[in-house]
Amino acid sequence: MDGYQIFTDATSDLAPELTAGLPSVEMIPMNVEIGGTEYSYGSPEGITAKEFYRLQRAGNFATTSQINPTIYFKHFEPCLRQGTDILYLCFSSGLSGTYQSAFLAVEELQQEYPERRIICIDTLAAAVGEGFLVREAAKKQREGLSIDELASWVMEHRLEVCHWFTVDTFTHLKHGGRVSGAAAAMGTALQIKPLLHVDSEGKLQAVEKPRGRKKAVTTQIARMEQGWKPELGKSILIGHADDPEAADMLKERLLEQFPDSEICIAYIGPIIGAHTGPGALALIYWGNNR
Repeated sequence: MDGYQIFTDATSDLAPELTAGLPSVEMIPMNVEIGGTEYSYGSPEGITAKEFYRLQRAGNFATTSQINPTIYFKHFEPCLRQGTDILYLCFSSGLSGTYQSAFLAVEELQQEYPERRIICIDTLAAAVGEGFLVREAAKKQREGLSIDELASWVMEHRLEVCHWFTVDTFTHLKHGGRVSGAAAAMGTALQIKPLLHVDSEGKLQAVEKPRGRKKAVTTQIARMEQGWKPELGKSILIGHADDPEAADMLKERLLEQFPDSEICIAYIGPIIGAHTGPGALALIYWGNNR
């Protein structure tokens, strides 16, 4: 049986330390523009999440763009030429046209390499939620699942990856047109830290309006209490948009309530950070309350 390579995109925020000891995952960089300059994110020479949030805090707004088909050709073709099959776990179609772009590239490549398997899956996930699913898939690859078995496993379990985000500022949501100016002004005045989640269509939805960071964290933990399924896995991923103190606070609170959980902390990168701004906090786990 020929081997296969897992690919994902930079939206997944899959830092190297998250996949240490696992089969390699190839990350396709994405572009982000901030302060009038375009940067690559997800490549060794690209912008770091920390630098991105420094630019945001300095008053700059960011825009992102989907991966175009030629970039997929550049990354996928060397793999196919070597006789390696591809499983690509893609950014949610509910938040970007990236999946459609990938699908066009895959259709064309499949004609050029008919003997190879190229499977493209919409993770219906974003940021560290996407990274969580990719990391869990890499664990399954290490266990020996074939490309078809792993594709089936991802499809079966992708809607059990629960994402609960809190946002620290309304500035970037307002700039992106996700909330009105009046709602942003009211939310800021009341110290509201909106709780959002990624729904079953892979879209970001606002759910609650807790006031203050501590209340927001309590609300996130309450959601996890309602739905955590440790039988699927005890891994928990905390994502933060350049607020390590908040991430550590959330980790401490989680360990008090779920002492046998396995918690990792990672940066939320620029692709989602462009919309949520600095200070966002994400809690990702296996659960039944997606």
